[in-house]
Amino acid sequence: MLRRAASSLLSRRRFSTDATVAPAAESSFLEAWKKVSPNLDPPKTPSSFMKPRPPTPSTLPSKLTVNFVLPYASQLAAKEVDMVIVPATTGQMGVLPGHVATIAELKPGVLSVHEGNDVTKYFVSSGFAFIHANSVADIIAVEAVPLDRIDANLVQKGLQDFTQKLNSATTDLEKAEAQIGIDVHSALNSALSG
Repeated sequence: MLRRAASSLLSRRRFSTDATVAPAAESSFLEAWKKVSPNLDPPKTPSSFMKPRPPTPSTLPSKLTVNFVLPYASQLAAKEVDMVIVPATTGQMGVLPGHVATIAELKPGVLSVHEGNDVTKYFVSSGFAFIHANSVADIIAVEAVPLDRIDANLVQKGLQDFTQKLNSATTDLEKAEAQIGIDVHSALNSALSG
């Protein structure tokens, strides 16, 4: 009984990107707008900006399409790879083609992009990973650096500096800033040693 009720609820559920705008409601709004402001273009409604949900493939694709962007640059744009491993706040998350749709918050750690036998590693400070059902992964990071460009000596020095700042901090703000610095430099240190 409960299964039947649950399946009927799930079969009726529609997503906002699946829904279409009722043409009658929109046309009546446009007519009213033209009466009030004949010289101005009508405003666009949120539904006019929505794109239809991409279809979920019926078979598993062989590659994962990755978009990896930063606020100031695009590291990877529509690159087809075998797998990515992201440092999610819930733990390391491997993403393969056909992965279930997921949103994951990123923590400081190593993002690795696997393409055949080649593995490219980036250190990311934070961000989000959006995994779509059509085997597309959008990874947005606040800051990212290729792992081979990080100086281990500077990481050790930064870790010591932030530890010293934490010990001498007097306000909650100073303590929080120092703790963030320690967390990031500890993650950098782990990434370089592991």
